[in-house]
Amino acid sequence: MVKLAVNGGEPVAKDLSRMIPRWPLLDEDDVKVVVEAIKGGHWCRLYPGSYAERFEAEFAKYHDAKYGIAVANGTVSLELALKTLGVGLNLGDEVIVPAYTFIATASAVTEVGAIPVFADVDPKTGNIDPKDVEGRITERTRAIITVHFGGYPADMDALTSIAKKHGLYLIEDAAHAHGSEWRGRKVGAIGDMGSFSFQESKSLTAGEGGIVLTNSDELAERARLIHNIGRVIGQPGYIHYILSSNYRLSEIQAALLLSRLGKLPSEVKVKNENGKVLADMIKRTGVVEPTGNDDRVTVRGYYYFVMLYKPEELNNIPKEVFIEALRAEGVPVGVSYGPPLYKQPAFKRENLVKSIPKYILDRMPNYERLNLPGAEEFARRELVLPHYLLLAPREAFELVVAAIEKIKEHVDELQQSVNRLKVSDATIDTTYHR
Repeated sequence: MVKLAVNGGEPVAKDLSRMIPRWPLLDEDDVKVVVEAIKGGHWCRLYPGSYAERFEAEFAKYHDAKYGIAVANGTVSLELALKTLGVGLNLGDEVIVPAYTFIATASAVTEVGAIPVFADVDPKTGNIDPKDVEGRITERTRAIITVHFGGYPADMDALTSIAKKHGLYLIEDAAHAHGSEWRGRKVGAIGDMGSFSFQESKSLTAGEGGIVLTNSDELAERARLIHNIGRVIGQPGYIHYILSSNYRLSEIQAALLLSRLGKLPSEVKVKNENGKVLADMIKRTGVVEPTGNDDRVTVRGYYYFVMLYKPEELNNIPKEVFIEALRAEGVPVGVSYGPPLYKQPAFKRENLVKSIPKYILDRMPNYERLNLPGAEEFARRELVLPHYLLLAPREAFELVVAAIEKIKEHVDELQQSVNRLKVSDATIDTTYHR
C-alpha cells in the first residue's frame, strides 16, 4: 500500500536532491582567478584596473546600464542609492516600499533617516501594486522602491509613469532579478537607480557583495564619492569632499564575481526556459499555480520559483502541512519571508523606540494597524522553490510534480494526520540576506 512519506512511506522524489546542482556553483576558472587576485597583493580596489572596476563595467554592460558601483552587500547598495538621491536629508522624508519582501528594502530607508511607507502588493506576483502606490504619495514622498520579487519584473511602465508624474525617484531593488528583462531591457537601470545583491544564495554570488546601477553621469559620480568615504578613486592623498562611510567591495570578491559573471547569461537562459516548462507542469496538478503571466516580462532571471497554493484543492489542508508533506517526499519547498513586513516584530512600536530617533519615530505611521489585502493573501498562498532547481534536468521537474500529485491522491490520509504532524519552520533554507 502506498503511504505518504510524512507518514513513513517511501519518498517519491528521493532522487531529486542528487539532480539539483549544489549551490553555489564553482569551477576551476573561479578558483584560478581568486588565487590570482590573492597572489596579486592588491586586496583593496584602490588601484587602476582593479577587479572591482572591471566587474562594475562588465555587470553594468550586461544589465544595459551605463554605470555600476560595487559595494560590500545588497543592503548597503540600497542605502547608497537612497543617499545618492538625497533621501533622508529632509526631516520626514518618505519612501514607498512593498509590504512583502525582505526587510532590508524597508530598513535601508530607516538607516538613511527616512520613513518607509508600505504599499500593497499584487497577490498574483508579490510585486508592488502601482495603484496602491499612487494612493500613498504625499508631499513628503521622495522615492519609490520596487522589488522584482523572485526575479519577476514589476510593472515598470506604470511605476515609471507614476514617478515621473509626481516628480519622484524610482529605485529598483533587483536583488532577485539578475538577468531579468522587462520589454527586452534588463532591469536595474530602468528607474533612476538599481540595487543588486551577491549574497550566497543569489544567482550571481561571491558570498556577499552588491552593486548600484544608474544611467546618470551625475548620480554615478556622487555614488562613487559616497561609497569611498568621500574620496575620489584614482586621486592620491587623503582629500575627502563629503562626510561618508566605506561601502567598497573587496578585490577577492570582485574577482570571483567577474569570473562567475561569464557563466551567468547561459544560466539565466536555462532557468528562463525551464521555468516555463515547470510552470506548465505544476499548473496541471491543480494544487499549485505559477505566479505572473505578463507578456512584457521577456526574461525571468529567477531567484525563487514562486507558486501559489490552492488549499481548496486539498480539503483546505493548511499550507504548512502541505509544505511538510512535500518536503518529506523530497521536494525542497518553502516560503520566502513569512508575514508581511508590517507584521515583523521590528515594526512594533516597542521595538522601534530602541532603534529609531524620536524625532523620526514621531512621524512614522502605526505599522501595527496595517492590514493590506494583497500582501496578506500572497503571504497565505506563497510557496517557493530555489532557483538552482531550474538548472536540474527536466526529469527533476517530473519528480516535483509526482510528489504534488501523490499528496493530492492521498489527501484523506494527510487530513487524518494533520493534528499529529509537527509543523516545522517552512522558510526555505536559502535564507535571503543582503
